[in-house]
Amino acid sequence: MRSLALIAALALAIPACAQTAAPAPKPVPMPASIATHPDWPAAKNPADVDTIEHLMASLYDVISGPAGRQRDWARFRSLFLPDARMGVIRPATPAAADKPAYAGDVILFTPDTYVERDDPYFKANSFFEHGIANRIETFGNLTSVWSTYESRHATTDAQPFARGINTLQIVHAQGRYWIANIMWDDERPGLTLPDKYLKQP
Repeated sequence: MRSLALIAALALAIPACAQTAAPAPKPVPMPASIATHPDWPAAKNPADVDTIEHLMASLYDVISGPAGRQRDWARFRSLFLPDARMGVIRPATPAAADKPAYAGDVILFTPDTYVERDDPYFKANSFFEHGIANRIETFGNLTSVWSTYESRHATTDAQPFARGINTLQIVHAQGRYWIANIMWDDERPGLTLPDKYLKQP
């Protein structure tokens, strides 16, 4: 009996807060994570981001249209991670009679900068771009896509005015796909798209 009384006395001496397990702390969002951008545009149409193929089709669709048609920039932004980057390769250019030579360069910018740069162009010019073929490699929640594109001033144009490769890093998180990065390079004299990039693998 003496031992039972001692146990009871010890139990009474333990503070109530110590007898209840403390709740697990909530994880702190890492800088530049999706969770630190609660106001970032959600996908306007869940079907834009439910598969890699739909994500790619939405990307080309949202930037395409006739001159003067306002692009849906909220939809455009919603395809990307909040801290996504875009980039274009600029090849070295020899000097000409009316311009100096330029060294090869890479220009990096955000989706917002793309909007600021290209919205005036789209208001004055028709632009239609679509993918010819997508080469998709996936591991876990990470996907790499090499997407061959053609650009036209009108859907009826027999030939594109530009072709090239968009290379994208895409991630799957929170039940949908996001574009993390895009970089692209255009076909040009001395650089022709190989046949393997002109058809689905």
